[in-house]
Amino acid sequence: MGGTFDPIHNGHLTLAECARRQLSLETVIFLPSGNPPHKQHRRNGATDKQRLAMVQLALRGHPQFSLDEEEMLRGGLTYTKDTLLRLKESEPETEFYFIIGGDSLMSLDTWCHPDIICENCVLVATGRDDLPLEMMQRKMDELKEAFGARILLLNLPKMQISSTDLRERCRAHQSIEGLVPDAVRDYIEKNGIYGG
Repeated sequence: MGGTFDPIHNGHLTLAECARRQLSLETVIFLPSGNPPHKQHRRNGATDKQRLAMVQLALRGHPQFSLDEEEMLRGGLTYTKDTLLRLKESEPETEFYFIIGGDSLMSLDTWCHPDIICENCVLVATGRDDLPLEMMQRKMDELKEAFGARILLLNLPKMQISSTDLRERCRAHQSIEGLVPDAVRDYIEKNGIYGG
């Protein structure tokens, strides 16, 4: 499961647990993005070191989740296709599932080598309240036709939480209790991240 995790929140953890259970996954690997080309101009966020620390804190007590720091440590732009190729090379017999949000699914054909992405994993898409299911289904059909994509839709509980909202709440000095793991909240407050 990739993402900027700026910050990681309880919605991310719920999504990972739902995917693990529904798909009988051995583990969910969290892949904090380093320097993705489509998010070149992130502002007012945490540093890479802080994002990584928050993910580490959030995963404590979750033995079924693991952290892969490779994208964070790699120089230059980071591409999903490179990460998938590296994972497949290290574990060629493993079937990888790549968990993405509905917004990422809708733009996947603009990513670097979507053909390689689709060839090396099963895409696991999550819906969004602002994205009609019919629109997602059309995009899934397009990706299957163009790249032979294997795509599953994940059944998720409704969650009204986003990293953008959390950053805004911190800037407005509003509580984020219950929205992020306590250790992450404490880290954000202690380090004054997001102006909180």
